[in-house]
Formats: sequence, structure tokens, C-alpha cells
Amino acid sequence: MVPATPRDVVHLRVGSFILMFLFAFAVLGIIAQAPVMTGIAIVLAVITVIDMTLAARRQKLRHNGEAG
Repeated sequence: MVPATPRDVVHLRVGSFILMFLFAFAVLGIIAQAPVMTGIAIVLAVITVIDMTLAARRQKLRHNGEAG
């Protein structure tokens, strides 16, 4: 158990849910040969991964708070 704030937990859980849909949109874009849709999905996925990484880092840096 690491100390966590509810905001960090939400960032991780919602981020993983969003990543699943962005992966599906990227695959659909590749299949449909729609490079714009694929590019947008990849850019949003990278942003989501960065946000999730920062949330996980914030969790590890905290020494007080709710155990999550």
C-alpha cells in the first residue's frame, strides 16, 4: 500500500480506461486507412500515459494521506 490521494487514483483508473478506447480507435484508424484518426489517438494516448506516470510519481512521493 502506498499513500495516495483520491485524485491520483482517479487519474490512474480513468487513464487506463481511456487508453483502452484510444487503442481501439488507433486500430480502427489503421484498418480504415484514416491516418488523421490514428494520429490523434496516438497523441492522446501519449498524453494519457504521461498523465498516469505523473500521478503514479505523485503517489510515491507522498508520505501521508489515504492508503490506496
